[in-house]
Amino acid sequence: MMADFPKAGDAFPDIALTTPEGGSVKPSDFAGRRLVVFFYPKDDTPGCTTENKDFSALAGEFAAAGVALLGVSKDTPQKHAKFIAKHALVAPLASDAEVGGLSDALGIWTEKVNYGRTYIGMVRTTYLIGPDGVIEKVWDKVKTKGHAEAVLAAVRG
Repeated sequence: MMADFPKAGDAFPDIALTTPEGGSVKPSDFAGRRLVVFFYPKDDTPGCTTENKDFSALAGEFAAAGVALLGVSKDTPQKHAKFIAKHALVAPLASDAEVGGLSDALGIWTEKVNYGRTYIGMVRTTYLIGPDGVIEKVWDKVKTKGHAEAVLAAVRG
């Protein structure tokens, strides 16, 4: 990540996202409690499915630690609803499909290169946000295996 993007100690941007039900959710809705926001590239792809299932499996432990979860991608609310139903996900998801949305503000919707192909996509990134809306920790270029457990350990730490 480049230095001009939000990092630990910075306020997390308060930009609204769309829920699978078509409602709205924004980071300030969680004021007063800690929040883990995990950004992932695409619903129903192997790594993203694993990450969402892992956060869902640990959702009760995050809740017991007083921490809310929110998974975010550019997928539509309808696609999120199907993804949730297909994999029995319990970690809430939100859509950041708007141009200039939250992932744009964070600098994680950006140019990527995969197998020599350049495209615009989501850099898998997780933020731990304090009760005051300030970023406590950032995990960038996340590898999915063991990630949810590592975030839970940091929350408890």
